[in-house]
Amino acid sequence: MQARNPLMIEHRLIENMLHHLKHELDQVEKTKSIDPYLVDKAVDFIRVYADRTHHGKEEDILFRRLQKKKLTDIDRQAMEELVEEHVFSRKTTKALIQANERYRKGDSSALDEIKTCLKTLIDFYPKHIQKEDKVFFPATRIYFSDEEDKAMLAAFWEFDRMIIHEKYGAVVKEFALKGRQESKV
Repeated sequence: MQARNPLMIEHRLIENMLHHLKHELDQVEKTKSIDPYLVDKAVDFIRVYADRTHHGKEEDILFRRLQKKKLTDIDRQAMEELVEEHVFSRKTTKALIQANERYRKGDSSALDEIKTCLKTLIDFYPKHIQKEDKVFFPATRIYFSDEEDKAMLAAFWEFDRMIIHEKYGAVVKEFALKGRQESKV
C-alpha cells in the first residue's frame, strides 16, 4: 500500500460526512432551526478527523518530507495552496463554532451564519479533495523511493495511534482546569 492510500480512504469518509451535512442543511432550510448538538458533532468530526487527523498527516508528515525535496515550482505552489486551504477550513470551522455558541444562547440570527459556514465547508471540501486525489498525490509520488513511502506509511499509522491519546489527554486537562476554577470559587 502506498502512503497516500490512507489519505484517500479518509477522503471518502469526509465526503460521506459532507453528504450527511448537506442533508442536514436542507432540513435547516425547511425547519428554520438547527440542533446545536448536531453542529457540535459536525465540528468535532471536522476538527478531530478532517483537520487534526487527516490534515495533520498531510502537513506534519507528507508536506514536511516534501519540503526537503527539490519540488517543481508547480508542485511547491500546489502544496502551499493546500496548506492555505487547510487554514481556510480551520477559520470557517472556528466561525461555525462561534455562530453555534451564539445560537445556543438564543441569538436566532446566528442561524444564517451557521448555514453559511456549513455550506462553505460542504462546497469547499470536494474541490480540495479532488485537487489532492487527482493532481497533488499522483504528482508528488515521484519524490519518494519505495522505502521512503513505506516509512511515511508507518509514520501515518503511528500518527493515527497517537491522536486518540492527544484527544483524550486534552479532555482530562479540560476537566482539571475546570476543577481548579471551581475550587477557587
